[in-house]
Amino acid sequence: MAIKPAGPNAQVAITPAVQKAVQDSHRDPANVKRDAYRHPAQTLSFFGVAPGKTVIEITPGSGWYSEILAPLLRDTGSYVAAVVDPMSVPEGRGRDYQQRSREGLEKKFAGNAAVYDKATLVAYNPTAPVFGPANSADVVLTFRNVHNWRSANQAEGMFKGFYSVLKPGGVLGVVEHRAKADVPADDKTGYVGQKQVIAMAEAAGFKLAGSSEINANPRDTKDYPNGVWTLPPTNQHDAADEARYQAIGESDRMTLRFIKPQG
Repeated sequence: MAIKPAGPNAQVAITPAVQKAVQDSHRDPANVKRDAYRHPAQTLSFFGVAPGKTVIEITPGSGWYSEILAPLLRDTGSYVAAVVDPMSVPEGRGRDYQQRSREGLEKKFAGNAAVYDKATLVAYNPTAPVFGPANSADVVLTFRNVHNWRSANQAEGMFKGFYSVLKPGGVLGVVEHRAKADVPADDKTGYVGQKQVIAMAEAAGFKLAGSSEINANPRDTKDYPNGVWTLPPTNQHDAADEARYQAIGESDRMTLRFIKPQG
């Protein structure tokens, strides 16, 4: 079931290069099914992602967007996957998780050289993040990560790191689970207020250049027992509630484009 984006500025002109990458046959069919909720062609076009650009994706997870970005930028441009350095995390479950995440992405890249042979993986310390040389990237992208950084008191440093690595005029693209309003510092729902995200970016020096409702979902009531993870694709709910949450779909999300000012 396709989820229709809401809002007056929901329609984004999709570039042919991005559309081709989204339709590439190498993508995992299970990932393609999520396009109805994540609108990758519209989202990447809205952020100005295009061949010839250096694009850094922050914590790509299992590589959902890597499947689109790597081939899009393979011949001209550069795709950089920035992952947490496991050794920068205290020993224990957190380090183990980051190690598994990194190894999973490396395995994905190694398994299809025709797509990922020119993709680059960069490890960073989330308490002092550096994603590459200063003023070297055209676009930095982050999908559904801000709540994690906020709860770990790392958001300020992350946004400063984005600002540093971007060229003047470069774009920061943010997609995040959207709360109904501002949420407290100890919030555990996974949602963040849109004004709060804008404030974080502006505090680092960015200027808001545009917002879109392409990833909005008015069905999302944001009041679930396990927060945003109650919804697909995590589905932390009782089996009896499967139909209810599948009908809602993935979370309501803000889509924000920021610019690093020139000069």
